[in-house]
Amino acid sequence: QVQLVESGGGLVQAGDSLRLSCAASGRTFSNYAMGWFRQPPGKERVFVADISRGGGVTNYADSVKGRFTISRDNAKNTVYLQMNSLKPEDTAVYYCAAEATSNVRLSDPQFWGQGTQVTVSS
Repeated sequence: QVQLVESGGGLVQAGDSLRLSCAASGRTFSNYAMGWFRQPPGKERVFVADISRGGGVTNYADSVKGRFTISRDNAKNTVYLQMNSLKPEDTAVYYCAAEATSNVRLSDPQFWGQGTQVTVSS
């Protein structure tokens, strides 16, 4: 029901900022809780952040709490991940995900984007 396309990744230095965007197609974007995951090189995909359907509830992995901010603009069918104070350990492919749920956070996303590479050099 929804297609997701990430953008905004790139190569930056430690301490820099990036804002990732995830553009969603479909008529029911506001019905989906949204989230970001990442997969560092050589490791499995892990949770980064999620946001409830209306944007009122957000959750973050401890590793990014205080540095990253997830937000959404339902009128634009877009979810964002503002990434500040980037560290080399943030290097990963970042994936956008969606789940049709009434819960305030993701549990089993049904839809995934193709990912965008974020590389943070020291």
